[in-house]
Amino acid sequence: MIKPIAFAAMFATVAIPAFAGTGLLEPSLKMHSEKLQTKGAPIRVAITLDACMGKTDFRILDTLVQEKIPATIFVTARWLKHNSDALAILLAHPDLFEIENHGENHIPAVDKPVSIYGIAAAGSEQAVVQEVEGGRQAIVAATGRQPQWFRGATAKYTTTSMTTINMMGERVAGYSINGDGGSLLGATATSKHIASAKDGDVVISHINQPTHEAGEGVVKGLMALKARGVTFVRLDDPAFNTPSN
Repeated sequence: MIKPIAFAAMFATVAIPAFAGTGLLEPSLKMHSEKLQTKGAPIRVAITLDACMGKTDFRILDTLVQEKIPATIFVTARWLKHNSDALAILLAHPDLFEIENHGENHIPAVDKPVSIYGIAAAGSEQAVVQEVEGGRQAIVAATGRQPQWFRGATAKYTTTSMTTINMMGERVAGYSINGDGGSLLGATATSKHIASAKDGDVVISHINQPTHEAGEGVVKGLMALKARGVTFVRLDDPAFNTPSN
């Protein structure tokens, strides 16, 4: 039986700006800042990486393991089918990696017939449900764990599609810093974006484009944050259930 998440918890740290006059929403997500409560509290940053389809950027994955940097990885069913070696690494390090839902076929979870960045949206409530549920089932089969968060392809939604996802028992994962511009930015720009993260920021980048320069930038950005003494957290951190001021 589907159990809805309380909306107060879901949206406690989520602001929802409109997306360029299209009627679509692009949620942002930040942690409640400990600095408002405790002087000298550590800077906390959440690294979230989308594994849309295709291959694995082991430059990023190996760095996360070697440097012991926790991260939340959003995987599609398509990616899981073709990346058993990377999945084995994720499962071997449960202290580092939280695996969450990026959908079944990397279709935007939008319940109206639109195209976003050239990708056709799900187009109906039923199709949104299939995209979310297909991804959930693949993760359960691969990990034995129920995902708690969902991020759709393009990270765009409608109000009603976000409600549908919530009613299916998953929270919509926004972000506050776009690290790699969909993995299309160069190494320098990507590194600069990620390194600029402040306390409470949620960074989005990609871990499925091993031939793109952005992957090099992700690694450099991560190392820059580590050099600053940043504490890396995952989306299962209690901070994401704490209302922000």
